[in-house]
Amino acid sequence: MFIRIAPDETNAIRRIPKALLFAAPGLPKGHVLMGYDDAGACPMLVDNECSIYEDRPRTCRNYDCRVFAATGIAVDPTIQAEIADRVRSWAFTYEGDASREEHRLLQETAAFLQNNRDLFPEGSLPAYPVQLAALVVRIYELFADLTGSERQQGSRPSDAAIAQAIVIAMRDERQRPIG
Repeated sequence: MFIRIAPDETNAIRRIPKALLFAAPGLPKGHVLMGYDDAGACPMLVDNECSIYEDRPRTCRNYDCRVFAATGIAVDPTIQAEIADRVRSWAFTYEGDASREEHRLLQETAAFLQNNRDLFPEGSLPAYPVQLAALVVRIYELFADLTGSERQQGSRPSDAAIAQAIVIAMRDERQRPIG
């Protein structure tokens, strides 16, 4: 996975060798990406620990593998074995019916996206599990609104209509100004 680093993350940029950074395509000037080494690991990982932990990029600070367990999106164990192991170990407890329902909706949204990829324009859904899981977290309330009418009125929009509403919401989100 590529690590996105914003221009204001000066400590991280200073600690990462320049040869490991490259301009982030499609993002404003100053945004960079750091790739992975030949083994698919972060090049800043030394002796199984982050060598720049106190100055790690925001992407790393915000990364939470529980998103896979919460959404039910699978991680490829041949590529990310350690993350896959952690995901399998997560067991959720619920404060009440509302949090149980929220978890169910996350998983239902993820299943909808994965099972209906053909209803979305090619390339509009993320290809990588972490990006797909992040999308699920952003849209599950919209999905709940769209499918909630089924429970209330006995009818539900078609899968194609739900997919179209999601595409519009994703487009609108991309058009919002940054910052």
